[in-house]
Amino acid sequence: MIQEFKDFIARGNVMDMAVGIIIGAAFTAIVTSLVGDLINPIIGIITGGTDFSSKYVVLSGTAPEGAGLQAARDAGANVFAYGAFLSAVINFLIIAFVVFLLVKGVNRIKDATTAKKEAVEEAPAGPTQEELLAQIRDLLATRAA
Repeated sequence: MIQEFKDFIARGNVMDMAVGIIIGAAFTAIVTSLVGDLINPIIGIITGGTDFSSKYVVLSGTAPEGAGLQAARDAGANVFAYGAFLSAVINFLIIAFVVFLLVKGVNRIKDATTAKKEAVEEAPAGPTQEELLAQIRDLLATRAA
């Protein structure tokens, strides 16, 4: 069982997946910063200077008037944090779009590589066997004549 586990870990796919997870975590931090530091302030300007990510509605309990989302949660209020949810949706859409672009780029490179291989394989082939036999027949006919 230990040998099977070593073989599993040593496979290239597992290592590729590990690298992908590490890069994905770093990329998530970048996207979170993009949304929180760039997109939300722009949305805030459009909506009159409000902090989009801290928008919520108190469902039950009490929260101090004008308190931020974390302060309302710390006060024990049950909140409907629609701003945080919309930020998560924006994060997801950005990540999904970038992953789409990455997959599209990889597929384009893969297709270009495949097309080059096919072009090399489709080099002009010589005459077919039937054509060669016909040429031999014609040469023998001209010699006999």
